[in-house]
Amino acid sequence: MSAPWWQWVASTDSLTARLMAAGKPGAFRVRVLRQTIGLPQRDEALALGIAHRRYAWLREVALCIDETPWVVARSVASLHHLQGKGLGNLGERSLGSWLFQKPDLVRGPLEVTSAAPPFNRLTLGSSASSLWGRRSVFEHGGLSLLVQEYFLSTMTDALSLPSR
Repeated sequence: MSAPWWQWVASTDSLTARLMAAGKPGAFRVRVLRQTIGLPQRDEALALGIAHRRYAWLREVALCIDETPWVVARSVASLHHLQGKGLGNLGERSLGSWLFQKPDLVRGPLEVTSAAPPFNRLTLGSSASSLWGRRSVFEHGGLSLLVQEYFLSTMTDALSLPSR
């Protein structure tokens, strides 16, 4: 992985804040693609330590600059620990803006991949492909939340990043 990509993929601060800084003022937007209660994928359940056939909160979004998706993300949380957290009311607010306000937030290790998002059935209205993906589990007040983020080729082009 090139050094410019490493700075994005390995960062442990707020991706929302990084994207906002990289784009023009006011250009950042969260586009909610899907938010529902459903079954997590097997690897997601394993990462969260929950049963594979246990229902979870699922949220899939595109993080956009000037309406162009730069990142697609999927978040998964056990319903049992979700109550009272207010995540169902995020709307088009970024999850990062909620997470990084929590003083007791603990982020687990980052896992990095060059595979396409496993939720790539989402249509973003573009031919953007994923170059790098990462995921980690955040812990806050008894809540375990898996956040998976995939950086798209549209971001590569806009920031003149190397192809890998």
